Amino acid sequence: MGRTVIVLGAGLGGLVAAEKLRKLLPDSDRVIAVDRTERHFFPPSLLWLMVGERKPEDFTRSLDRLANRGVELRRGNVTRIDPARKEVEIDGQPLTADALVIALGADYAPETIPGLAAGLNIYTLEGASAIHNALTRFEGGRIVILTAAPMYKCPAAPYEATLLVDAFLRKHGLRDKATIEFFAAEPRPMFVAGPEVGAAVRGMVEAQGIAYHPEHQVKEIDPAQRRITFANGATAEYGLLFYVPPHRAPAVVREAGLTNEGGWIPVDRHTLQTQFDGVYAIGDITSIPLKMGRPLPKAGVFAHAQAEVVANNIAHTWTGRGTPRKFAGDGMCFIETGNARAGIGKGNFYAEPTPQIEMRGPNLFWHIGKILYEKYWLYRHF
Repeated sequence: MGRTVIVLGAGLGGLVAAEKLRKLLPDSDRVIAVDRTERHFFPPSLLWLMVGERKPEDFTRSLDRLANRGVELRRGNVTRIDPARKEVEIDGQPLTADALVIALGADYAPETIPGLAAGLNIYTLEGASAIHNALTRFEGGRIVILTAAPMYKCPAAPYEATLLVDAFLRKHGLRDKATIEFFAAEPRPMFVAGPEVGAAVRGMVEAQGIAYHPEHQVKEIDPAQRRITFANGATAEYGLLFYVPPHRAPAVVREAGLTNEGGWIPVDRHTLQTQFDGVYAIGDITSIPLKMGRPLPKAGVFAHAQAEVVANNIAHTWTGRGTPRKFAGDGMCFIETGNARAGIGKGNFYAEPTPQIEMRGPNLFWHIGKILYEKYWLYRHF
């Protein structure tokens, strides 16, 4: 009698976990992937969509292709998780597993800040498309980009977005008609990567004449007056507002008793196992504290590596083949700066007392590297 593993979520981490499990497990074992959407998209490409360098169809693919790899795909909403029993419900229909991999990611919660949803969300397909439409109609004025909470996934993304918007306006002869300001809830860019990386990224932003305001926590937005009020009492006017929303774990995960006081799933930093035996969590939904006092950043590169570790270890436990693996905290991140240039930050985030990250570029080489990674991902998985 075969065993069953259920992967909840088919984003970057869930997709890798499901495919790897299918490859490593015998045919008698079932691998079930669950997702509420019909199509997978490659999140880093949203930045290029914003400035017209991609269309949605360039980086979205049907999840039906998972079935061609022997993975059972269930479409629907995860309505209940019982981690003790390894039982889930998909739109009310129960499924029981021998192992669970929770890769549901982070939900966006712009509604938690009054008026924020009147702006445009950098992190969604709809938001990035709307930003492109707004930029193509732009004739001048004040553009504000803000992070609505100090911790969010893809720490480089809002800074990349800012630099790409700047490059777009310069390309179209509009930069001298625009004021661009960045209001950050965090003390510096990419805080966990360290002060040197943070200073380098801030320098890239300010070199383009973009005002950078750290430690400005947005309190509310008045869409009628186009005014932002911050917790420190500062205010700012805007013509266009692009934002990174607050994040939170999906309600079904919180209701399952899987989350900690911070609202995320605590896991073993090396195996990604939760407090429940045979139940793992990977990617943006997890909380892994670092020695420096901040959690491991939420990023696709970590979800990918964690998925490989979890799939390998489940297969090893069930089949006895291979050897156990550990997630070691290594990661990297491209940083698009516009004008066909990108930098890269990479290193070990588990290093103590602080992560050891080095920054290279920006240059054409790393920009091409990011393009090739996008092509590789879509080719490899679809």
